[in-house]
Amino acid sequence: MHIHASYSKTMFGTLASKAAHWMGHPLGFFAAIAIVVVWAGLGPMFGFSDTWQLVINTGTTIMTFVMVFLIQNTQNRESRAVQVKLDELLRCTKGAHNALLDLEELTDDDLLRIREKYFELARNARDQVRRGEPDTEAVDVPG
Repeated sequence: MHIHASYSKTMFGTLASKAAHWMGHPLGFFAAIAIVVVWAGLGPMFGFSDTWQLVINTGTTIMTFVMVFLIQNTQNRESRAVQVKLDELLRCTKGAHNALLDLEELTDDDLLRIREKYFELARNARDQVRRGEPDTEAVDVPG
């Protein structure tokens, strides 16, 4: 498999990444605070009218609506990248179960069944440690 070091993202993906980065930056936070302070300072000039209140309500609603999509796009992409990295770690680890590579594609019932087997392994390992035994032996987890 050949992976290119450079790749092009979609325009939306690039916008989503930059917006999520900027909004998560301290300057983004302080810009939002500054907007609210300016809006509040203009309250007396506009007599704290319904229109004055509508401006901030509409502005924050629009920004929230747009940011949900931008941030979700960024999180989805980062989640997929982390999943691929975890899959690669499993794939290249001797003794790892390759059947775990695509767990995110299984049904909730299948995931719960497999998860319960790992809970049982953890309980057994804690019991071994309490008895002074090592808990590092690999044990098969049947699918």
